[in-house]
Amino acid sequence: HNRSHSVEESSKHMNVTSAFMLSISYSYLSFYMLLLLASSRRAFPAAAFSFTSLRLRSASPRSTKARPVSLTSASPTTNQTSGFSAMTGVDMRKYPTEMSEAERYLFDLNGYIIIRNVLTPEEVEECHSAIDAHVNDAVARSDASLRNAVKGSPMYGSGPPRLDLGGIMEWGDVQSRVFKSILAHPRLLPLFHGLLGKGYRLDHIPFVLMNNKGGEGFQLHGGTVDCTSGEYNSNLAYTCHNGSIRSALLGCNVMLVDHNPGDGGFCVVPGSHKSNFKMPPGMVDGVAHSEYIIQPATKAGDVVLFSEGTVHGAMGWQSDQQRRCALYRFAPATMAYGRSYFQGDGTTHDNATLWPSKFYDNLSEAQKAVLEPPYANRLDRPNILEDGGVDITQRSERKRQHDKEVFKTKYF
Repeated sequence: HNRSHSVEESSKHMNVTSAFMLSISYSYLSFYMLLLLASSRRAFPAAAFSFTSLRLRSASPRSTKARPVSLTSASPTTNQTSGFSAMTGVDMRKYPTEMSEAERYLFDLNGYIIIRNVLTPEEVEECHSAIDAHVNDAVARSDASLRNAVKGSPMYGSGPPRLDLGGIMEWGDVQSRVFKSILAHPRLLPLFHGLLGKGYRLDHIPFVLMNNKGGEGFQLHGGTVDCTSGEYNSNLAYTCHNGSIRSALLGCNVMLVDHNPGDGGFCVVPGSHKSNFKMPPGMVDGVAHSEYIIQPATKAGDVVLFSEGTVHGAMGWQSDQQRRCALYRFAPATMAYGRSYFQGDGTTHDNATLWPSKFYDNLSEAQKAVLEPPYANRLDRPNILEDGGVDITQRSERKRQHDKEVFKTKYF
């Protein structure tokens, strides 16, 4: 009887315990479901809701202009604008939103990467039509002091000088449209973010390189360790930490004609962005160890992104077709190599952080963001979002007010 009573009590105790544990499980499940609901409401904006001390709000609708907002929260705040789809009609769903693992691996391995078919054949033709209209403005690098290669070397060609054509961002709505699209092109955007970080910026004025048959290339140059002097070159630094790649200066070659094997043009020493030594004698001119110098084969519309810390140059041009390549350089938000952003003509301090005025004609908010001068993201820098919108991150209103009180200026 005692044993039976003991079993009965134990059974009751176990039932109470089970019921209690089941009640806790249901509570956690309910809480988890509410969190899922909150996430869905964030992804698909709806009215705010509350659950005791938990209060989640949907994202605010994006505004149509990128201008600072005043909020009192101590955490960074944002103001966003609509994406590429709204601004340019581009269907963003056809483009990746992040740099892929393969792209990350290949760039880290080689110091450059080829992105195929960035421009359509129609866009390439637009570029050629614009260049043809201004081709007489090209400037030949004919003076001896402007030559970029040693006579008789593979980089020299048979003698005709390279032709440089500026102004590609200043030719008006039609002729500059495609050239301006590169600033925040949806296919390139995840690579710019992956290699330079959010808030990346244009660093040099873009221009077109042209070579007629036999035209001079450019001896090898660059390197995080300078390929000629062997000195560390912090201006061209390349780092990879915890899976995050950063290049202090990124070259962007937009190929406007085919560069077939043996045609010449852009060449590179793969992996040299990680080299710790200067090059052996003769290599910068291509007369020694040439088997390690690669001329990548590309088609019109392809883009070659390369760290300026990767040793690169150009072979003499061998094709009957005129070589045409638009060259851009980009940098992280807080870095600068060039100084054109001070003022286009370099002679005045008025409007000290403006590029040439025609750069700004008919740009999207995303493209304008790339023309910002160097400063940190947290100081109201417009950042381009994955969908092409623009997001401005700020410190709290109180901190900004404190700066005004201390420094008597908007920014420290």
